[in-house]
Amino acid sequence: NIRYDAEIELQKVLAVLNKYPTMNIDIRSHTDCRGPADYNEKLSDRRAKTTVQYVISKGIDKSRITGMGKGESEPKVDCGTNCTEDEHQLNRRSEFIIVSGSPQAQ
Repeated sequence: NIRYDAEIELQKVLAVLNKYPTMNIDIRSHTDCRGPADYNEKLSDRRAKTTVQYVISKGIDKSRITGMGKGESEPKVDCGTNCTEDEHQLNRRSEFIIVSGSPQAQ
């Protein structure tokens, strides 16, 4: 499921993709370090796939978007087991990487 606050952010991504029809993106979803690494890998992969499907469902061609889960392997805040709740939240994220068709190239 896509949370309401995440949907608001995804609407911004959709606006950019609609404005730049040659832009292709890669979605990378991440988790915090709590829980087993293999579970986090699967969780982040589900998050990425759900996000990809959401964007496709809003009319973006599936050839323009890829996604993968990174689990806990690339934390935004490298705080190990001493993370605050806010730091854990920062590590639970999805990133949108422009792989081609950047606005500067338009």
